[in-house]
Amino acid sequence: MELKDNILGFHHLSIKAQDFDKTIGFYENLGFIIVHEWSLPEFNLERCAMLFNASIGYYLEICDKNATIPTQGRRRIEGEEYVENALLHLCFTVEDAEDARIQAIAHGAQDLSDGVFQLILSQGKKDVFVRNSLVYSPNGEVIEFLERVDFS
Repeated sequence: MELKDNILGFHHLSIKAQDFDKTIGFYENLGFIIVHEWSLPEFNLERCAMLFNASIGYYLEICDKNATIPTQGRRRIEGEEYVENALLHLCFTVEDAEDARIQAIAHGAQDLSDGVFQLILSQGKKDVFVRNSLVYSPNGEVIEFLERVDFS
């Protein structure tokens, strides 16, 4: 069996939280609920939770900042705000990108877009009109709120 034939779907994204409770709270405000919690002392993992958002059918794993589990890039130095790695952003499809941005800021996010971007993505089969906004979550992930768009 080829690898591509063995893939059933995308399951989850895992985030290392600088403030576990604050990060959980932020994602709960985006519609996620905790479905399972655990610890793994052999990986210095005191707290980890799997969250699920039923409206989008997606899981998000949140682990505490001291976990010594495999990760991309280097560990964040104490006091350092962000360390760049391969993850660019998490994107959520929304009805209204501006409203989502405002509500996320009310729940502790930091504004990155100062309103809504209105972009035309060309050079493909067709021009695609995009309306989106961006915030930093309280933990530092870049969150994109993208209004419904068809890229096909």
